[in-house]
Amino acid sequence: QNPEVDEARYLQVIRYKTAKLFEAAACLPAVFHGQSAEVIEAFAAYGRHLGTAFQLTDDLLDYAGTEDDLGKRLGDDLREGKPTLPLIYLLEQGSSDDQQLVRRAIEEPDQADLEAVIQRVQSTGALHYTQAAAEREASLGERALASIRHSVYRTSLLDLLRFVVSRRS
Repeated sequence: QNPEVDEARYLQVIRYKTAKLFEAAACLPAVFHGQSAEVIEAFAAYGRHLGTAFQLTDDLLDYAGTEDDLGKRLGDDLREGKPTLPLIYLLEQGSSDDQQLVRRAIEEPDQADLEAVIQRVQSTGALHYTQAAAEREASLGERALASIRHSVYRTSLLDLLRFVVSRRS
């Protein structure tokens, strides 16, 4: 519940949590099948980027999705005091009024403030910025697989990257 988290620290947290899980899931089959270190690292890098893109998209949907699609209320991360990239963007790029609003909403949650923050996130470049960050990660994940032989499996992994950044729930 720290409104002072910056983008670099936030991305580091994602990489040590969500991205590590995806990395392990992506590279362990290559390890178990005795693949080369180069192949293992390609899958590990793919997994890291996939996990980061997944989390960024999840953060985006917390402000841009619909409650019916998400199965939860918009702004749940904010209600829990979790600074995510859309919120960090608003803190870093918003006006001093925006910054005070966000800090107040995190430190002393109030329904009116929460709704105002959601509206401010939706009306600034925060969602576009977060979507672009997720797409950059997906692109890096695609590049990580460049050395992997073309197959239906590789195609499925690339499709998964595209799905992760285009999902709406």
